[in-house]
Order: sequence, then C-alpha cells, then structure tokens
Amino acid sequence: MQFLKDIVPAAQNNINTKFILLDKGRITMEGQNKTCLALVADETAAVHFQLWGDECDYFESGDIIHLIDGIFSYNRSSSLVLRAGRRGKIEKVGEFTMVFVETPNMSEIRWVPDPNNPKIYVQESIIAPHSRMFTPML
Repeated sequence: MQFLKDIVPAAQNNINTKFILLDKGRITMEGQNKTCLALVADETAAVHFQLWGDECDYFESGDIIHLIDGIFSYNRSSSLVLRAGRRGKIEKVGEFTMVFVETPNMSEIRWVPDPNNPKIYVQESIIAPHSRMFTPML
C-alpha cells in the first residue's frame, strides 16, 4: 500500500492506496459520462481524485476508499489528478475513522519530466500549499 506523498506522476497503472474522501465537487457531463472531482487524503498528503459515472453518486464525504491499480494523470486544466482509470478499481472499505492531512496537496505541485529520465516526473514548484478548488477545512 502506497502513501499519497510517495506517489509521483508516471504512465503506470499500479497505484495501490487507501484514503478518505473529504469533499466532492459538482457533477458535470463529459459526453455521455458523469464526472466529478473530489478531494481525498491520507495521513501524508491530499490530492484531487477523479470520479466517473456511477462513482459520482456512490461515494460520499467520509468514505474510506481503497484504490487498486490507479493512475496519476493530468486533467484539462493541467492539474494532476488521481483516478482509477480503465484498469483500476475503487471500493469503499469504511467510514469516518482515518487520520489525514490536507497539506501538501499533490495536485497543487507543478511536476516536470526528470532531465535524466523523461518517463519520470519530479517536483518543480508548489503552486499552492492547499487545494485551490476545495477550501481548507477549519
């Protein structure tokens, strides 16, 4: 099981982690598919998580989710998002009882290809210490 702070962008569908869903944005339509962005976190970091189709209705704030074979990718606004992807799977494994932090937010870091290995991304700069899409909880 991986921690969110240890996950870096790469073209691999092998992210296995567990997190709590903190907040969920509004549902939008992309073609025939529903989609919504969520803020999720574990005890090491937070990240934006993309929900698709029925996932948008099924998962709620406070749900603890296990992601199997997920992937980090960029959405249209050039933000890094975690998602299950076509081969990945997400399942609810609990509710409300999980330690988490909201910073750093991995989606608010600018990632660039490593000059020594362009298949790997490294942190270039921090855009914001917290999510600009989901205001920090008090």
